[in-house]
Order: sequence, then structure tokens, then C-alpha cells
Amino acid sequence: MLKNKVAVITGGSRGIGKAIALEYAKNHCDVAFIATSDNESTKKTLDELKSYGIKSKFYICDVKDYDKVNEVSKEILADFGNVDILVNNAGITKDNLFMSLDKDDIDSVIDINLKGTIYMTKAFIRAFVKKKSGVIINISSVVGMMGNTGQANYAASKAGVIGFTKTIAKEYGKRNIRCNAIAPGYIKTDMTSVLSDDKNDEIKKMIPLSRMGDAKDIAGLALFLVSDYASYITGEVIKVDGGMYI
Repeated sequence: MLKNKVAVITGGSRGIGKAIALEYAKNHCDVAFIATSDNESTKKTLDELKSYGIKSKFYICDVKDYDKVNEVSKEILADFGNVDILVNNAGITKDNLFMSLDKDDIDSVIDINLKGTIYMTKAFIRAFVKKKSGVIINISSVVGMMGNTGQANYAASKAGVIGFTKTIAKEYGKRNIRCNAIAPGYIKTDMTSVLSDDKNDEIKKMIPLSRMGDAKDIAGLALFLVSDYASYITGEVIKVDGGMYI
């Protein structure tokens, strides 16, 4: 499905990012993935990707560092020749009630989740414009649509991603560049693994399907959105939340 395509995925060494990377690799897409450090997780992901017979390379980059993002984008374009797909997945949480959030809690979440998405898109948009095609997927969250107690910083960052997604879709649709957002609900990842059993039970009661989702649920949609089946879809925010936001 994606043969001869190249995808760049931020936060691609674990969780949702890794699931998307593997799904693309299974469908013959070359993958450049980005993480903040080189460790066992990145090595394992790289080995798994290469096992599908595709070209894959790992890059270290802090997505909130504007200059580093530009450097890495040039390196990726030089290594792969072109880029067809950008998945802005890198994100963090620093949860607390609003009055208890300190400056770093606010800045770091906004810088990585929102600014990182903007910086990375800006770094690759010229390449997309030049070849008059490209697909961008931004990973937002249902929290950015409905808010959530203890996540004012995270909700604001993910709501910003939605507004950014719609704007890019409007600005670059005429250049055959599509931009959509995926808004996951509660997905089983490292980010949710820290929740207590009581909190997990409380969350499941809020979800009509009565369970958390899997990273593969997001990856399946991410594959569809970059396929020809989605060629007339842009500017959308698609929830994958088990019905939580109904």
C-alpha cells in the first residue's frame, strides 16, 4: 500500500508512535523515526522495523528545539531523498490541578506537544509544497476537545494541535497536502500505565466499550489516513476513544 513512500514519525520508539511505525513498515513504507535519546527501546524498534525489509533510521531530536528540528529534517531529506508522510506524535503529560501547576509543568507540555508539532511541520512543509503532495497526521487527544480535571496544560496543548491541524489543511489543500488529527481516548501506553487500578476502573465506566484502547487501534486509522482511501479527507479530527466523547 505504501511502497516507495517515506514516513517521518516523532516519538516513534514506543507506544502509539511505534505502533504506527510498524504498521507503515508492514505496508512497505520506509520509516525515519525520532526520539529524544538512544536506548534499548530505540534499538529494538529499529530492528523490528528493518525486519520488514524496509529502510529505517533513527534520529535523536528534541522536538521543542527549533534549530535541532531544522537540522534533523535536512538530514532525513538527505538520507531518504524525500518525505511523503509526517506523523507528529511526540507528547508528554505533567498532570496536576491548575493552581498547583508550576511554570515548567506548563511550558514543557506546551513546548513539546504543541510547539513541537508546529516546528516539525514547518521543517517539512517546503518539501511537501515542492513536490505538491504530502500527508500530515497530528496526534491530539479527546482531552483537547472535552477538557479534563488535572490536565489544563495538556488539554490546552492538544486543543492547540486541533486548531493548527485545521489551519494547515486550509492553507495547503490547494498544494495537494492533507492534514488531519487523530484524537485518542485512553490508550494502553506508558503514559497510562502509571494509573492506579481504581483510576482505571473509574475511566472504564466512562467508556461505552468499557475498556481502554490499544496503540494498534490508532495505528490502523493512521494507515487509513495516509492511504488512497482517504484522499478526500483533510482538516478532520477523528476520535478513537471507545465512545467516551459521545
